[in-house]
Amino acid sequence: MSEPVARDMTIGLALPHQHRIDTTVQLAREAHTAGLRSAWFGQTFSYDSPSLAAITGREVPGLHVGTAAVPIFGRHPLLLSSQAQTAQAATGGRYHLGLALGTKELTETGFGIPYERPIRLLREFLTALRQLVETGSADFHGELLTAATPLPATVPGAEPPVPVLVAAMGPQALRVAGELADGILPYLAGPRALAEHIVPAVTAAAEAAGRPAPRIVAFVPGVVTGDVEAVRETATEALSFYERFPSYQRVIGLSGGTRAADLAVIGDEEAVAAEVRRYREAGATEVVFTATDLGGEADRRRTWKLLGELATG
Repeated sequence: MSEPVARDMTIGLALPHQHRIDTTVQLAREAHTAGLRSAWFGQTFSYDSPSLAAITGREVPGLHVGTAAVPIFGRHPLLLSSQAQTAQAATGGRYHLGLALGTKELTETGFGIPYERPIRLLREFLTALRQLVETGSADFHGELLTAATPLPATVPGAEPPVPVLVAAMGPQALRVAGELADGILPYLAGPRALAEHIVPAVTAAAEAAGRPAPRIVAFVPGVVTGDVEAVRETATEALSFYERFPSYQRVIGLSGGTRAADLAVIGDEEAVAAEVRRYREAGATEVVFTATDLGGEADRRRTWKLLGELATG
């Protein structure tokens, strides 16, 4: 779907999205100055993450930006293609689109639509979206959605085609992502789950479909700190939200953990660097640290400094 990812995207950050836009841009600039290669933005019910990524990427030249990830329920490939291509044009080809299945609870509560046949919807969504970002047109008529272009859907300057990744971790989603996407965005999936379950499944699906080896962009909560016990306690509370969802419960268990915080990388520089190496050895092509502010401002800066050194070393 796109050209191979640049070698300078090996380590990045997920930036918080509760700040004013100017503050977010300032943080992204600080991250890039520290040596970090990419900044990623989640999608909730507040900021529009493709727009925020486009603004940030345009303001911080050289920084790759991405969304991780936009739930497909409540969206349409035509509209999301327009957003993604606009972000790609605005950033000079440094935008990366992440998609997610979302959850039944948030989908039905927030949008008032049934959370039904998510894997089928993912397959149809990706098929239509791939046509749009690659050719600027689509003529797709599936069981669950239609995407056709009576008018051109190409955005000038949106080159190369926007890379599309999926927050896939279950067997069925990994199969679809391997066949139709450029890679995956696993979160709370430790090295064991990556090496034994996730990477082999998505790689086999890509090979069977005749596609290049997929990108494995591992999202990892982590902090460099001298007060491991206190930060671990904070992480336990902050990450407990994910324990409500079966998909995360499953991958946490496959990783050898019982709580989400068990997958948080917390320790001094040597310990955190060792864990980054473990993720790479498990098959991660890129590592993106999240929740780096769990230990406070000083620890956040210490964490970014180490990650920047690892990215440029």
